[in-house]
Amino acid sequence: MMDWISQFGLVLLATCRDILPIAAIIIGFQLLVIRKPLAHPKKMLIGFIYVLLGIAFFLKGLEMALFPLGKLMAAQLTTPEFLGIDPAAQNVSWRAYCWVYVFAASIGFATTLAEPSLLAVAMKAQQISGGTIHALGLRIAVSIGVAFGIALGAYRIVTGTELYYFIVTGYIVVLIQTLFAPKQIIGLAYDSGGVTTSTVTVPLVTALGLGLASTVPGRNPLLDGFGLIAFASLFPIIAVLGYAQIAQWLSKGSLSSKP
Repeated sequence: MMDWISQFGLVLLATCRDILPIAAIIIGFQLLVIRKPLAHPKKMLIGFIYVLLGIAFFLKGLEMALFPLGKLMAAQLTTPEFLGIDPAAQNVSWRAYCWVYVFAASIGFATTLAEPSLLAVAMKAQQISGGTIHALGLRIAVSIGVAFGIALGAYRIVTGTELYYFIVTGYIVVLIQTLFAPKQIIGLAYDSGGVTTSTVTVPLVTALGLGLASTVPGRNPLLDGFGLIAFASLFPIIAVLGYAQIAQWLSKGSLSSKP
């Protein structure tokens, strides 16, 4: 128990060291530039303490649960016994890792659907658009994009393909989609790619990538283990732009079918 308290104290001190400069900048601008006193300083202090404790507990939770869980799942899904291959085999077909792709897609979809930042953006988008953009539809579109992206990223790790092939191709697709997508959805689509890589998605996806690169023969965790977050940021943009284009085509089709 004392060891855990000591380790948590170190995490809390590191969190304070990282957060204090942000607080200093905000308070400094408030007092020296805007020249107005802080509103409700007692409440702000209590909220600041909550933030420090929350981040410290979150970081400790990542270390104790999410990172080990992602690595454990990746290790279990890539054992020769589970894959049904010869343990001495050096060249294993990418098709043997089908359950890895399914797990990666499932993790990507579930974590994104539960992402608090995406929920906030989707609710605001529905509110501002007057219901034209449905919050649930946007969240599902983004989740499908992340699921496909993480599965494709897992395939990249298994096969050892260079990362830039996928990223460059993906952004070319995004640029083409941007030319034809409804203008009111473009900014939202680009923001959707950023909000997916937040508190829930990043830890599990990172752990999955490092776990795969550590267990797949011939892969280097430093070279191949990272890059899944790029897929999780890119493919939601494609999914949301595609969602908007399909909705626009369906709307035009329904209007043209009316007498």
